[in-house]
Amino acid sequence: MTPNESRAEIERLHGAGFAWAMACCGRDRERAEDVLQTSYLKILDGRARFEGRSTFKTFLFGVIRRTASEERRRTALADLFHRRAEPAAAAVETDAASVDRVTLRRALAGLPRRQREVLELVFAFGMTLRESAEALSISPGSASVHYDRGKKKLAALLERGRRA
Repeated sequence: MTPNESRAEIERLHGAGFAWAMACCGRDRERAEDVLQTSYLKILDGRARFEGRSTFKTFLFGVIRRTASEERRRTALADLFHRRAEPAAAAVETDAASVDRVTLRRALAGLPRRQREVLELVFAFGMTLRESAEALSISPGSASVHYDRGKKKLAALLERGRRA
């Protein structure tokens, strides 16, 4: 794929890529923007190469996930060395749809990371389990297990949230 073709695909998939970066960065917009920019640079300067073994979307989502993971590790190490503590921002939402979104986000946050990632790729981004597995660099069987366990645990967390 030529650099111009890569650039065109990145532009076409920017909205979905940003949404995935937000999911990979715990909904932290600033971190997601940094991760997305770094991912784009990796692709455009050749550090990440699309070799056609998957769709470009699957490739892009994998680069974003790995970049977010690298950024998380760097931040965690910096936090350990600098004992930095950042206060968590609390969103206040009032209407029923907003409350439902908050409830779903909290339930998703209660899932193990890999289960959450597979569910988000399948439901929010319309990927197949095979595409999700490729984006996450795991086997299709592992993706299937994370998907099944994640759905069950998410349902239980949402039910618990309704009763509370």
